[in-house]
Amino acid sequence: MAKSPDIAAPKGDRIAKVLSRAGVASRREAERMIDAGRVQVNGKTLSSPALTVTDTDKILVDGKPIAAADVPRLWLYHKPTGLVTTERDEKGRSTVFDALPDTMPRVMSVGRLDMNSEGLLLLTNDGGLKRTLELPSTGWKRRYRVRVNGRVSDDRLEPLRRDMVVDGVKYLAMEVVLDRQQGANAWLTVGLREGKNREIRRAMASLDLTVNRLIRVSYGPFQLRDLKQGDVEEVKQRVLKDQMGWSQKPKLSPRNRRRKPNPQR
Repeated sequence: MAKSPDIAAPKGDRIAKVLSRAGVASRREAERMIDAGRVQVNGKTLSSPALTVTDTDKILVDGKPIAAADVPRLWLYHKPTGLVTTERDEKGRSTVFDALPDTMPRVMSVGRLDMNSEGLLLLTNDGGLKRTLELPSTGWKRRYRVRVNGRVSDDRLEPLRRDMVVDGVKYLAMEVVLDRQQGANAWLTVGLREGKNREIRRAMASLDLTVNRLIRVSYGPFQLRDLKQGDVEEVKQRVLKDQMGWSQKPKLSPRNRRRKPNPQR
């Protein structure tokens, strides 16, 4: 029997991925938009996200084309406590994106900070840059100021400096420095390269230490410094290119669009 000819893999990307990279919505939200009949490709309304598109396809969202590509941009945001890092919250809680200025384009968060955590949150308009910054292979250290309740000694923190398993989840060794004991609380500086969900809180809890304040002060080379709570500051293109090792204008996303003011604010 004759051997079947090789079938070339289709070029392009899945439509939900393209919408996510363009900053239109997360992949999950993009799939919901498709299910709701809000997305058209080449004049046809999509009913399934199982479609591969290329730069030559005409994509409309709510009847409007995705705008021409914009350069990848990055912002530093000083997240206060009480905000969740999601586009929409099913419990109706306030989100980071509700608190951003209306002048901001549509952005995505690089990783997350839980509702009770504060400090540096990176925001970008580019899905490709977001994924690059989140990759474990990037190896960028996240640094935190952590206040825990309890009497702490350097020896008590030693298990954190080795790989550990908590409730079946493996955490890589952390860099932990005891800064000072302040009454019933102690301040620590913690550095890690993974950033798994509630990693620091769960690791501390395994030592019977309760985190009552957690502030991210840096993410790789990007620093919180004296940025005030709730403020946003864009990283200069020159600095971004230097830190990312870009020798020329990057092309991480095929499309992007500006975020429109939310009239409900």
